Amino acid sequence: MSAPLGVAVLGTAFMGRAHSSAWRNVGAVFHDVPAVAMRALVGSDPGRTRAAADALGWADASTDWRSVVERDDIDIVDVCTPGHLHAEMAIAALEAGKHVLVEKPLALDQAEAERMVAAAEHASGLAMLGFNYRRVPALALARALIAEGRIGAVRSIRAAYLQDWLVDPDAPMTWRLRAETAGSGALGDLGSHVIDQVRALTGDEVVGVRGALRTFQRERPGPTGPERVSVDDAAWALLDLAGGATASLDVSRVAAGRKNALELEVHGTDGAIGFGLERFNELTVTEGRDGWPARVLVTEAHHPLLEGWWPPGHVLGWDSTFTAQAAELLRAIAAGVQPEPSFADGLAVQRVLDAVARSDAAGGARIELGQTDPGHTDRAETTR
Repeated sequence: MSAPLGVAVLGTAFMGRAHSSAWRNVGAVFHDVPAVAMRALVGSDPGRTRAAADALGWADASTDWRSVVERDDIDIVDVCTPGHLHAEMAIAALEAGKHVLVEKPLALDQAEAERMVAAAEHASGLAMLGFNYRRVPALALARALIAEGRIGAVRSIRAAYLQDWLVDPDAPMTWRLRAETAGSGALGDLGSHVIDQVRALTGDEVVGVRGALRTFQRERPGPTGPERVSVDDAAWALLDLAGGATASLDVSRVAAGRKNALELEVHGTDGAIGFGLERFNELTVTEGRDGWPARVLVTEAHHPLLEGWWPPGHVLGWDSTFTAQAAELLRAIAAGVQPEPSFADGLAVQRVLDAVARSDAAGGARIELGQTDPGHTDRAETTR
C-alpha cells in the first residue's frame, strides 16, 4: 500500500473550513481515491490557527506558509487565502514540486493569471482551480444533457448569482471590499462562478462582453473609522459566445432576501434546462419545443458524482461539492492527468472578468475577446 498523500491547507477562515471538511471526508465517501493525511493548516494568527487545526482535524498548525510548502511530507497544497496571495503561494508550491488546488477566482487580474498558467505548464505537479459548483450533481447532469444535444443548439443563457450580506450599510469592512486584496467585488467573487458555468455548460468561449459595475455603499465601518470601498457591489454583463449564443450575467451582494442564489437557465432550439442553488438537488428539464418543464430529483446512483453518497432521495448539500472536488484532484494525481478545471480555465474566466471591468470604464462599450493566449491583448470597440 502506498503512503498517503500529505495535504496542507493555507487559510483558516470560511474556505479553509470548507476545504478541511472535504479532505477529512473524501476517503470515506469515494473509496477509489488515494489516501490522504491532513498534515498542516496555515493561518496568520498562531492561537487561532492552532485552535482551528485541532477542531478541523489537522496534525500541525503553522503561520509560515513557505516552510510548509517546502516540507517533504506535503504533496498537495490547497490555497484558500484572500485573492492577492493566490499567485505567490501557488507559484511557490508548484516550483516546490507540489500538486496545487487554488480557490476561485484564480488571481487578481489577467497578468497574474497568466503567470500562474505559465508556472503550471512548467511544473511537475498538477494544478487545479476550485470552481466547486462544477461538482453539483444537478449541474453536472445539465452539462451532460446539453452535450448530448437534448435541448438542441444553445441560444441563450440567463445566469444570476445574488447574495444579501452587504445590504446593511453598517456591515463591516473586510478584505473582500478592497481591490488590492480581492481584485473586484461581486464581479470576481460571484461572477467568476457564473462565467465558469457558462463555459462549462456550453463548452463555448466568450468572444465579446458589454458590462456595468456599481458600488452603492462607498464606505464601510472599519476598526478605526469609515474605510473606502474600492470594489463593486453588483455587476451586469452581456456575454457573446463563439457559437452564437448570448448569456446575461447579473451578480450582486446587495440583493435583499437572497442568501446564496445561483440561478441558471439555458434555452436551446429544442428545450431548456433550469437550476437554482437554493434547490440544490433539483434540475428542471424541458425537452421538445412544445414540452413542459419536468422536475428531476438528482439523487440517483447513476447521476453524476453520486456513486459514493446516500440512497436515492437522500439529498446532498453545498459541502458535498468540495468533497467531490477533492476526489477529482486525487483521481487526477493517481492517473497522471490534468484535473478540471485547470489554471487555463481560470485565465479564460479572468479575461472575461477584466473585460467586464474595462467595458464599464468605457461606458459600456463592447470589449472583443480574441483567443485565450498569454500574449493576446483585448480591445474595446468604439461603438456602443
